[in-house]
Amino acid sequence: MWLCAAYNETDSSVDFRLCQDFGLILSVFSLVYLLVCFPLGLCYNVLLVVVNLSNKVSMTMPDVYFVNMAIAGLVLNLVAPAELLSSTFTRWHAWEYNNEVYITMLILFNISSLVIMYSTTLLSLDYYIERALPRTYMSSVYNTKHVCGFIWGGAVLTSFSSLLFYVCNHISTKMVECSKMQNKEAADAIMMFIGYVVPAAAVLYAFVLILRIRKESTPLDQDSARLDPSIHRLLLASVCVQFVLWTPYYVTLLVHTAAGVPGYIGGAHYLPTYYFLRCLSKLLAFSSSFAMPLMYRQMNKNFSSKLQRLLRRLHCRDRSCPHERSTVQQVVT
Repeated sequence: MWLCAAYNETDSSVDFRLCQDFGLILSVFSLVYLLVCFPLGLCYNVLLVVVNLSNKVSMTMPDVYFVNMAIAGLVLNLVAPAELLSSTFTRWHAWEYNNEVYITMLILFNISSLVIMYSTTLLSLDYYIERALPRTYMSSVYNTKHVCGFIWGGAVLTSFSSLLFYVCNHISTKMVECSKMQNKEAADAIMMFIGYVVPAAAVLYAFVLILRIRKESTPLDQDSARLDPSIHRLLLASVCVQFVLWTPYYVTLLVHTAAGVPGYIGGAHYLPTYYFLRCLSKLLAFSSSFAMPLMYRQMNKNFSSKLQRLLRRLHCRDRSCPHERSTVQQVVT
């Protein structure tokens, strides 16, 4: 796996043994993720989306963002098995993907990462607006749904550099100019700046504003239209978890961009360590697809009631459910 093939298998050098050890460790981590984290993430993401969309009347602004992140998590769940079962991540690989499949998975991964990071960022900013002006239309559920649509559109456009790289692989022999678009370091630099630097700066700014609001006690603090205090803890936890899980991946993009080529990273001696950390950082990024819905399930007080409401609705089927009508009326009120 990785560059282990570059070493002679009969060679007992430290580099070869280190490469083999890293391969074994990463193989174990990948299999643990596929056996434990992948099914949990898939189930909880589907549950989060279904429960909230079946209770649209009671959805709040944070719920819309978390549904958006759950959909992006499902896309990551689609990419994760295909990549983790390849020879890049595990010794006991099930298949080898070609260049076209690699670029497709890269595009899906980039889109998901952008959607997750910007949903987290805009959740922070909208939460500040909600605390400062609790009855404003700016952070309403209606506007948030449209914002999430723009997030997906922006993520697709930002991933256009990867799409150009994919197209140029097929027409590079016909167009000399296309070779200039095959600069992966430039694409990584774009992803690093747009996908991490901008969201990190915006989240930091939003947190400064939120802390300033929390220090200032105003009559609006007793407004019934304010979000539940547990949402603040959920927001803080979700932002911290997202950045902890995604920061290593973007750091590897920064290293790859600054180095230009992997061989620049201290010579061939450090290549096994570099590729191990790079794969491990991507595995951490995949972990966000199950960490976020699991945290939402545990910290959102309204999720259990929504789930029970959905189960009662499924139990009633076509029959009339008086308790369902009364619950919806209370929510609307």
